[in-house]
Amino acid sequence: MPSKEFTLNDIAQHNKEGDLWIVIDSKVYDLSRFADLHPGGAGVLYADSVAGKDATQVFFGLHRLEVLQRPQYARLQIGAIRGQTEAIKPLGPGELSLVPYAEPTWLSSGYFTPYYSDNHRKFHRAMRAFLMEVVQPEAVRCEENGKRISQEVVDKLSEINFLPMRLGPGKHLKGLTLMRGIVKPEEYDYFHELILNTEIARFGTRAFVDGLLNGGVIALPPILNFGTPEQQAKFVPDILAGKKYISLAVSEAFAGSDVGGAQTVAVRDGDEWIVTGTKKWITNGTFSDYFTTLCKTDAGFVVLLIERSDAVSTKPVKTSYSSTAGTAFVTFDKARVPVANTLGQVGKGMSIILSNFNHERWMVTATSLGAQRLVVEECLKWTNQRIAFGKPLHAQAVVRIKLATIISRVEACQAWIENITHQMNNMSYQEQSDKLAGPIALLKQFVSKAGRETAEDATQIFGGRGITVTGMGKVIENYHRTSPFDAILAGAEDVLGDLGVRQAIRRMPKNARL
Repeated sequence: MPSKEFTLNDIAQHNKEGDLWIVIDSKVYDLSRFADLHPGGAGVLYADSVAGKDATQVFFGLHRLEVLQRPQYARLQIGAIRGQTEAIKPLGPGELSLVPYAEPTWLSSGYFTPYYSDNHRKFHRAMRAFLMEVVQPEAVRCEENGKRISQEVVDKLSEINFLPMRLGPGKHLKGLTLMRGIVKPEEYDYFHELILNTEIARFGTRAFVDGLLNGGVIALPPILNFGTPEQQAKFVPDILAGKKYISLAVSEAFAGSDVGGAQTVAVRDGDEWIVTGTKKWITNGTFSDYFTTLCKTDAGFVVLLIERSDAVSTKPVKTSYSSTAGTAFVTFDKARVPVANTLGQVGKGMSIILSNFNHERWMVTATSLGAQRLVVEECLKWTNQRIAFGKPLHAQAVVRIKLATIISRVEACQAWIENITHQMNNMSYQEQSDKLAGPIALLKQFVSKAGRETAEDATQIFGGRGITVTGMGKVIENYHRTSPFDAILAGAEDVLGDLGVRQAIRRMPKNARL
C-alpha cells in the first residue's frame, strides 16, 4: 500500500488532462493514464467537482465501494492525505452491519431475544465468516456466468457438513461435526438452520441460492423419512458429502401447484418400474445424479428414486434468473428403475410428497427474508449517500415513507418466521405436519408478497440504477427480477393462501357464533 502523504493543496495542482489526481476517502489516486479508459468517459473525471479535488461524495454517488477494491483500480492509489484516515471500509468476515435494520433485532446491540442463545450467536458469526470468505466470491461468479457451483466449493461446504445442516435437526446429523464443532448435533435446532438460510441469501444472488444444493434440501427428506435402511445406506452418504447430487422431480408442464395432476407414469415389470414422462422446472436437475420422482401407477401415486441413465435426460429451462440454479426439463424415456428404489408404499406417494412441503416452504421463506433485509440495507445506504436536489435522497418525505414501509414489512416477516420456528423446535415431525401446514402456507404467502412489494419500492428508490444489472443498483435489479421465484416455488401464493384458510376453517369450533 502506497505510504506517501499529500495535502489537499498538492492534489489541487493535478487537475488537467494528462495530469489528474483525485481523493476518495483519504486515499490519493493518479488517474492520468486511466482517464481515457474510464467506462463513463474521461469528461466525468475532468469535472470541476472531481479533478484535483476530494471526490468522495461524487464517487459514492456513482459507484459501489467494491470498485475501489478491484486490483486494476486499487493499484492507481499513490498515497493518502496527511492527517486523514480511511473511514469507509467493507465488513470483515463475520462482522455485523451497523446500518439500522440491516440485521435482525437479536443481532443488534442493546436488544434482547427469547429465541436465540449464545451458541446461536457463535454459530451465526462463524457461518457468516465462512460464507463471506468461501461462498460469496463463488456466488457472484456463478450468478453472472450461469455455471453450476464448483466442486471445489462443494468440498469446502462438505467439510462443515453444510447440506446436513440445511436439512434441519434430526438423526441424519448423528456423529457429524457441524460448523467445525461450534454446535453439537444434538443441540442443533431450527434456529440454527434459520440462521444458515437467511445468511446464504445476503449476497444478492437469488439463483445461486437455489444452486447451493437446494435439490438436496428438498429431495433428501423422502429418503430420510420413508426410505429403507438399505436405501439410506446406499444413497445418502455420498449426497450429504457432496459427491453426488439429487433433485426433487414433482412439477410438470401438466402439474405445478396441482401436484395430483402429475402425468409421469410408472408401470411395474417384474423387479423393475418402467417410467415414462417429463418433469419441468426441476432445481439442480441439469447436474443431478438422482431424482426423487413422483409417478402415477394403477394403484395411486408412488415416489421413486431414479438414477440418471441413458433413458433419463435433462436440458436447461431458461428462466428469468441465472442458469446457475440448474433448472431443468427432465425426460424419462422408458427408464427402468429397480423396485428396490421405491420410497415408502405404493399408493402413498402423494402423502410422502406433501409431508415434505412444510420444511421446503419454511426454507424458501427464510431465504426470502434474508434477501429482503439486504434490500433494506441497500436502500438505507443509497438514500444516505445519493444527493438529489442538493440534499440526501432521504430528505424527501416520499422516500422516507417508502423506507418506513419496507422496514415494517421485513420486521413483520422476521417476527412471524421466528414464531413459527419456535413452534417447530417444540413439535414433533408429526405435530408439525398436523398443526403447521396452514400457518407455514400463510407465512410463505405473506413473506413472498412483502418481498415483491419491497422489490417495487426499492426499484423506485434506486431509479434507473434499480433496473441496471451491474453497478450501484445491481442487488435491487437482481431481487426485483427474481423475487417472483419465492412466490412460485414450493407453492404459488394464492394456492398457499387458500390452503391456510381451509386448514383454519377445519379447526373452527362448531359452536362458534358472533
